[in-house]
Amino acid sequence: MNFVKRAGMSLRARKSRTAVLLGIFVVISTLLLGGFLLQAASARQEADAQRSIGVDVTVRGKGLTPALADRLGASPLVHRYNPLVPMVAEARGFKPLESDQPQPGGRRAGAGTQGSLALNGVRDSALLLPFSYGSTRITAGRGITAKDAGRQVAVVERRLAEKNGLEVSDTIRVRSTGSERTVPLTIVGVFRNPMPAPAQWTPPHELPGNVVYVPVGTVRQLSAGAADVTEAVFRIGSPEQAGQLHAEAQRLLGTGSFDFRVNDKAYTDQVRPIQRVGTFAGLIVRLIALAGALILGLIVMLQIRGRRDELGVLLSLGEKKWKLIGQHTVEVAAVALPAVAVAALIGHIAARQTGDALLGPEADKPVAAAGAPHTSAGPHDMRVEPSDLGKVAGVGLGISLVATVIPGIGILRLHPRSLLTHGE
Repeated sequence: MNFVKRAGMSLRARKSRTAVLLGIFVVISTLLLGGFLLQAASARQEADAQRSIGVDVTVRGKGLTPALADRLGASPLVHRYNPLVPMVAEARGFKPLESDQPQPGGRRAGAGTQGSLALNGVRDSALLLPFSYGSTRITAGRGITAKDAGRQVAVVERRLAEKNGLEVSDTIRVRSTGSERTVPLTIVGVFRNPMPAPAQWTPPHELPGNVVYVPVGTVRQLSAGAADVTEAVFRIGSPEQAGQLHAEAQRLLGTGSFDFRVNDKAYTDQVRPIQRVGTFAGLIVRLIALAGALILGLIVMLQIRGRRDELGVLLSLGEKKWKLIGQHTVEVAAVALPAVAVAALIGHIAARQTGDALLGPEADKPVAAAGAPHTSAGPHDMRVEPSDLGKVAGVGLGISLVATVIPGIGILRLHPRSLLTHGE
């Protein structure tokens, strides 16, 4: 009789033993699937966190121009970048803030508006340090983004907006100092800087309320293209990529002519715990596979010892020993496959709760240095994929093979006469 057919008959004849094997395999498969789901979810969350949090690299140096910053920002290592191009400008048609303190020499501040605004050209205002750490925040509208390149827009400070009754969508005009070049700007956002006005007299353009953020192109237009970048922030995926970006910066800016600083605190605080969860999940998978193989191996070994009479009869009838081992392997594997299906159903139901428990605390943390909404895949992205089921089925079949072949080695040393004599 074919050993596969015998395996089926044996499973039907020993229903209680089959139920025990099925229960064990369901537990093993469910735990394996949970480990694989957790690994996949943590990998997705880590990749998304690298894009939204990342590592900020600040580059400063003489001769750093917007064009060079754009070239370095075009690197495939860089997800986002922001050059900062400052200049002093005049306010036209609205009044800048003035210091309340007496100007040295006994004069009061601010008879005019010459050089009264600190105009900061940016590409992505969310990458500015005050915005990324949350001390400065947008209270109305939005910040400057890469899509604003070529547009004449501005983000103004709340105190300047309140003094002049300015709101989002209003238009202001600024002029470069010492020339007649004037640019109209549409307000797209209002921000709040918590820094109070200085206690001593301060020039108007140094007051925190007179800071205006505009696209880099606006500053270059007002300064006739001669503006330099004081610093540029580049967001990369991980600290390991900082060395590659440094090499590219050296190629563009020259060795030793710039300052290169890496800020990976936010990455370390939020991404490293996610990586530890993934590592822990991988360890769980290996331990479950090993424990499952040992448990099933012991069960199969006990079954072989309890079926010595059956083995002796089959061997005396001329059945090959490898077919006896194959029969036990088929019996265990036949139970493993439906167990995977049951585990898939359990995993689909429990994936959300498991993700909430293990990944939720990390996913719910605020993004300390992203300066953008948190878009992490999060625990709710834990889902049963066909690839995960394939891994569980592969590991389950591997466990079946190990759990039957190793104990089955003893069958190779058996002889029909000794088995039948022992049965008597």
